[in-house]
Amino acid sequence: MEINVRGKNIEATPSLVDYAHKKLGKLDKHFNEKTDVQVVMSVIREEHIVEVTVNLNGMILRGEESTGDMYASIDQVVDKLERQVKKYKTRMDKAKRQTGLRNMSEQHAALEAEAREEEEEESPRVVRTKRFPLKPMSVEEAILQMDLLGHNFFVFTNAETDVVNVVYKRKDANYGLIEPE
Repeated sequence: MEINVRGKNIEATPSLVDYAHKKLGKLDKHFNEKTDVQVVMSVIREEHIVEVTVNLNGMILRGEESTGDMYASIDQVVDKLERQVKKYKTRMDKAKRQTGLRNMSEQHAALEAEAREEEEEESPRVVRTKRFPLKPMSVEEAILQMDLLGHNFFVFTNAETDVVNVVYKRKDANYGLIEPE
């Protein structure tokens, strides 16, 4: 497992990096191959936030925890990721048993089909579709429009790139921008 730790608004001290490596190392037993793990530690006001992203066989697992202590945040996010990995592995094993498939891509397809079936049974349905023209505007204009509408996100055509983008409000009271690759 390859773990990349970086700090945002904080220096990732060697003790924090070692602690993150030690704790995230517990997840290594669940992975058969080289797995890329990105860890971002940040401090906003008095909240110590740890965001971890794991790329697992094309599936992305993500966990974020915020506490008053960076070490506690690391512990909680690792616990959250362990639950996600176990859930993923259980679904993979169930799909393997049910279908008897040997090929990983076929297993992945079966898992996705099973997840879609579960979503149809459990998740909310789309009850309304809204259509609106995408006006070319700058990111700043889109943020202003989003705030004026009182929404948490806003879809627009970026005037600089002529590509559809999304701006959204983050938990830390800042804004995020989603751009397609």
